[in-house]
Amino acid sequence: MHVAHLDPRVSAWSLFGPLWCVAGLLFAGPIMAANPAAGGNSPVEAQARVLSQANAAVVGVRTVAIEDAQSTKTLGPVRQGSGVVISADGLVLTIGYLILEAENVELHLAGARMIPARVVAYDVATGFGLVQALAPLKLQPARLGTAAALTSEEPLMIASGGDDGDVSIARMVSRRSFSGYWEYHIDGALFTSPPRTDHSGAALFNGRGELLGIGSLIVMNAMGDDHPRVPGNMFVPVDLLKPILAELRERGSSRSSHRPWMGINCVEYNGQVRVTRVNEDSPAEQAGVLPGDHIMRIDGAEVSGLEALWKALWRGDKPEREVTLDIRRGDVSKTFKIQAVDRMQTLRRAQGI
Repeated sequence: MHVAHLDPRVSAWSLFGPLWCVAGLLFAGPIMAANPAAGGNSPVEAQARVLSQANAAVVGVRTVAIEDAQSTKTLGPVRQGSGVVISADGLVLTIGYLILEAENVELHLAGARMIPARVVAYDVATGFGLVQALAPLKLQPARLGTAAALTSEEPLMIASGGDDGDVSIARMVSRRSFSGYWEYHIDGALFTSPPRTDHSGAALFNGRGELLGIGSLIVMNAMGDDHPRVPGNMFVPVDLLKPILAELRERGSSRSSHRPWMGINCVEYNGQVRVTRVNEDSPAEQAGVLPGDHIMRIDGAEVSGLEALWKALWRGDKPEREVTLDIRRGDVSKTFKIQAVDRMQTLRRAQGI
């Protein structure tokens, strides 16, 4: 492993402080030796041990989807990423799309160890996934931190697992709500820079070795739309996990995940929301919605952004309900009645899950 994205010939100590030296000690020993500011400082060595232990809790995750799974069309049949051990009994937290409709799950550990696992939970509302190792991992679990306490001045460590596992240093450049094109919205998403391409399920740690988030996406506007375009990653904060962890282990999803789903992908641009993709055999396809449609209103409410669209869709406590979409298609206005369904009921599961 090595510390990625940063040139050790630059004055890294002045840029990133003690955490850089800790990462240098862990993964690029010569950097530490060449840095007189770090020396043999015992607090630095203690921090190095803490971060080394945190990194050891990160494992590789490889899954194979169920045959003919709908998600294969966008995610592929074989998916690879990372996960983090969060309990002594081998529970691993990852990003949900890696295990969506998965039939086979493997955890890849150091020393070419491979441990079979099973899907425990897939949570539509947060985007988290949980898998359970089916043999002892012999790894100490990572400690869950609190992303709400994170500041932009604090250096962070991003770690991925598996044979190609890597670590790098990053900073949080923004924290804000995030609306995904695939009928998804969360509050308090963490955006970091510089970016990592192996972000799927990667772990975001603070300098105390506490887990703050799970990697979801690479983005081109990590600072937000009203700022200069800076590439980075979006992490789902672990703060969203804590209130629902017991529920996920017991039920396989949170209650919030059982909500209306139309089956459309949309983008937001200049105050307009347009459909980019319609899922096959989805309620939207059955109603006649097409890519390129400009969504103007949902249930009579004006739509100017993804957040407003999704929150209006999920209004109420019934996961199955009729939704009215007013759209503009070219020069023609149309109204569609869509019978939205519970997203969790549309997903295929391997036998026994």
